[in-house]
Amino acid sequence: MHTYPTQLFIVAGIHLLAVISPGPDFLLVSKYSISKSRKLGIAAAIGLSLGIAVHVTYSILGIAALVAHSILLFNVIRIIGALYLIYIGVMSFRVSNNKVSNKVPKLEPQKDLTDSIKSAIKTGFLTNVLNPKATLFFLALFTQVITPSTPKWIQACYGVEIMIATGIWFSIVAICFSAGVLARKIESWKGVIDKVTGVVLAGLGFKILLE
Repeated sequence: MHTYPTQLFIVAGIHLLAVISPGPDFLLVSKYSISKSRKLGIAAAIGLSLGIAVHVTYSILGIAALVAHSILLFNVIRIIGALYLIYIGVMSFRVSNNKVSNKVPKLEPQKDLTDSIKSAIKTGFLTNVLNPKATLFFLALFTQVITPSTPKWIQACYGVEIMIATGIWFSIVAICFSAGVLARKIESWKGVIDKVTGVVLAGLGFKILLE
């Protein structure tokens, strides 16, 4: 039987492998960082990190085991998540085609930035919460790796570590994709990147929906 520090090391290692593999979360952060700004990329990373809290909470409460044994319940989660990916994919594609009209009143810069940051956090949060792959990961983690005898507060500590690691990793991604040299090189490709990201996200949603 593993000691808790060893179990934490195993959980952290498994999560590291999972979080660095490209997925909707990676696409989302890179899109915000490239098309918008570093601040919004980091805001999306914070949203992804906060979404972890939802997965950890239902796992600790034992709902993970319930979902793992209910095909119907998991399929409901899977379909909702797939539809959300399709939605943000379509919205990403549409936004890249729309030009702001001079007749549309602009918000004050500070208010505009605040609203954009809130939107990025919300999008990151929902992307993580509704990502079927993330659900599968936590189902496996809390039913196969973390034993039922592990105290709830220890499980919560594991969850906090996963949240922090997620936030740090995707903040690094945001910083890298918004670095000065790279940002200047891809400035003229932002519209194309938005379209490609939108197609890929929607494609992932359709793939999950049909699996």
